[in-house]
Amino acid sequence: MIKVTFFKNGNDYTGYEFSGHSDYAENGFDIVCSAVSSSSYLTANNITDFFGIKADVTVSDGYMKLTAEKSDNLNRLIGGLYRHMLQLEEQYKKDIIVKISEV
Repeated sequence: MIKVTFFKNGNDYTGYEFSGHSDYAENGFDIVCSAVSSSSYLTANNITDFFGIKADVTVSDGYMKLTAEKSDNLNRLIGGLYRHMLQLEEQYKKDIIVKISEV
């Protein structure tokens, strides 16, 4: 199962953490893992490269964590990722769990 945690400070997102594997299908054919990975990397790249927001990013096999200081652009980008993950969670309930952690 993929566990997704979004970090919030009040109404503002400050980061996210993805861990685990969905095991929806064998490696290379797992559409759930692919959707989650692609979305998390796209968001991280937009945060750091396109918007130039300084962020701490840690990546390893089946794991990604990103944290940054609050900003309007960060809030919008992570908010969009959160909504996307909720939709994937609804569609693939056995494979993804999404939660929010107040920091």
